Amino acid sequence: MGWADRERRLGVRANADIPRDAQVARQHGAEGIGLCRTEHMFFAEERLPHVRAMILAEKEEERREALSKLLPMQREDFKGLFRVMDGLPVTIRLLDPPLHEFLPRRETLLVEIERLKREGSQGELEEKRRILERVEQLHEFNPMLGHRGCRVGITYPEITEMQARAIFEAACQAAAEGVEVLPEVMIPLVGDVRELGLQRELVDKVARQVFAEQGRKVRYLVGTMIELPRAALTAAEIARQADFFSFGTNDLTQTTWGLSRDDSGRIIREYGRLGIFPDDPFQVLDAEGVGKLVEMGTRLGRSSRPKLKVGICGEHGGEPASVEFCHRVGLDYVSCSPYRVPIARLAAAQAVLKEKRGEKEATGTA
Repeated sequence: MGWADRERRLGVRANADIPRDAQVARQHGAEGIGLCRTEHMFFAEERLPHVRAMILAEKEEERREALSKLLPMQREDFKGLFRVMDGLPVTIRLLDPPLHEFLPRRETLLVEIERLKREGSQGELEEKRRILERVEQLHEFNPMLGHRGCRVGITYPEITEMQARAIFEAACQAAAEGVEVLPEVMIPLVGDVRELGLQRELVDKVARQVFAEQGRKVRYLVGTMIELPRAALTAAEIARQADFFSFGTNDLTQTTWGLSRDDSGRIIREYGRLGIFPDDPFQVLDAEGVGKLVEMGTRLGRSSRPKLKVGICGEHGGEPASVEFCHRVGLDYVSCSPYRVPIARLAAAQAVLKEKRGEKEATGTA
């Protein structure tokens, strides 16, 4: 690994949501966290009732009340990550999935309602009916292309405010303990620079408020996930509001191919058998299609912000051929699961050696 680290140019970070995973990542040589998925923190048993209360709230004050219960929990989560990653960057993605994912399934609720009718439990029955009504309000035929990502933060800015406050309070408190904190706030599913501008304005406002309250400032970045083709195509404009890009190649592959990662297994197997797909595009980055968007988005982004930091945080970040592609197009880092960090480090070094060998062969000095 030492030999590999001396050769490679690409940085290698890890996708980690809790301090335990961050510790494993650091032990495997990760140089920071490239993706912390905050929604994973919401699914904990003691938090889910507050998340559901926030979703079921009909008024902003009710939502803020529920969010106030989640704030200290998120703050402690982030503080734990900052402590483990002392001196290394931590990229925290704001809430990304559709809100219905935090509620019970419609079918489950219907069964429970029928049971409660038979048992005569009127109070619980009314609560289940209320939840069912909200589930049906939030229902979408294609939720992965619906009300999620920055769209939720724009519709309900108080959610973004709570998460930003938790990040900056945690950063200030960890810094007071002597921890070197490097928070990076990532806005998901941006397709237009105006979406990022609205969310960035809110994050910066909360940062100023927290720094004034804490009597301390920390350096931070605000960037975005590039996971929609339109974001890659308009990257020059988006980069004017972004300190960094991180390509979410899982969703970028879905939206470029028009294939659902969750439902397309049978299609991918058949296409592999027929030779249409040389590899599963969700496992190995599709360099000819998705890769061109990554390359274009990087080039356009740096055309308006030359020092723009660019990485990827999809599952491709730990796959050797995909890592080589990221090196070739000039990305700054890849991010992958903690246990794939050594593979990414080795692949990044091999990409450099392969490049050098090609240069020698081209000049006839091999």
